[in-house]
Amino acid sequence: MTPTTVAYQKKELELKALLEITQAINENKPASVLLDIFKFTCLVHLNIRSILLYMINQDQYERKISHGVKNNVPEIIPEKQVEYEKGEGKLNIQVGPGFSFSELENYLPVFHKDRMLAILFLKKKDELVELDLNFTQALTNIMVVALENKRFAKRQLEQERLKKEVEIASNVQRMLFPSVLPKTAKLKAKVTYVPHSTVGGDYYDLIQKSEDEVFFCIADVSGKGMPAALLMSNFQAALRTLLRSSSDLKMIVEQLNFTIFDNTKGEKFITFFLGHYDYKKRELTYINAGHNAPILCWEGEKRSELLGAGTTILGAFEELPFMEVGKRQHLKGFTIHLYTDGLTESFNELEEEYGDHRFNQFVKSLLCIDPDQFHELFFEDLKNFSAGGIQRDDITLLSLRFQ
Repeated sequence: MTPTTVAYQKKELELKALLEITQAINENKPASVLLDIFKFTCLVHLNIRSILLYMINQDQYERKISHGVKNNVPEIIPEKQVEYEKGEGKLNIQVGPGFSFSELENYLPVFHKDRMLAILFLKKKDELVELDLNFTQALTNIMVVALENKRFAKRQLEQERLKKEVEIASNVQRMLFPSVLPKTAKLKAKVTYVPHSTVGGDYYDLIQKSEDEVFFCIADVSGKGMPAALLMSNFQAALRTLLRSSSDLKMIVEQLNFTIFDNTKGEKFITFFLGHYDYKKRELTYINAGHNAPILCWEGEKRSELLGAGTTILGAFEELPFMEVGKRQHLKGFTIHLYTDGLTESFNELEEEYGDHRFNQFVKSLLCIDPDQFHELFFEDLKNFSAGGIQRDDITLLSLRFQ
């Protein structure tokens, strides 16, 4: 066979290899199929006996193809353990004992800009036949870039799907909150809710069960984002169902704790405050389940106190270890400020925390003023304090003025 014939056959095989790869890419074959076609093409159409391919995924190289390799080679190589000197064309891989690439004669790096996307190791089939490394590298480049594009497109689709899910969750979460808060002669309510992200883990509610009694609550789920929002939506549904059938705070809180623990097996918890006011009896009852203690302002006596009586956080234990129902009687005009820890855990640029004490002092300086005015003044104060800081959590403040 003349050298011309050999060269012609070689080019013909290379052309077949190129056509098979590009056709598979154009048909949008799955990544696993592309890798199989690439392996088959290299072994059949090119002068290759053994092949080993690593591709980058985040901060490590993952083994994608391994054929004809007798030595023990790693599944994963951390990116920081791979060095390639472009000028000298030297590849240095730090692997543990028992691993070796020594049987593989050639390696071909695949770069995008300054980052190495893949490494192809090869061993020739026929020592007498020249292996066209330039063509093999070009073919590998085409395949690797196609796989990277597929991964990028998949990531884009996942991000779009997640964005849509977050949008739906955000809309659902807005529906959980009361659409209108009362502003009557008997009760005036004001809320300010500043979520940390599109969906949050804070929840507040106000349920007017009858003309003579009203329930109000505030809660905070551990964690952030979608999981917190989904747990909170289930919590709200359970709470509203229980309130329709009972006014027994102790029973309601115990049932809520059981529901959360049963759903999360103790891996998530909720801090919760539930209050009930009876206009006829002029009596406030409440249970604080590990939440920031709301501040009760006595209008006639010009004093304030923290509402801390209750139990521990919900969802941490199958049965709550203790329970105390707080009670305040003979109330006339009074105000309650309920809030989540995102408010007091706001930081300024010096990493100083706003804190519970600072908030309590602010409340004492403005006892029982109109809720709208209180929120305006308070959030101006918080804004001035936390200027230059970063919001780290949802912030909720619910103020109720009973008259």
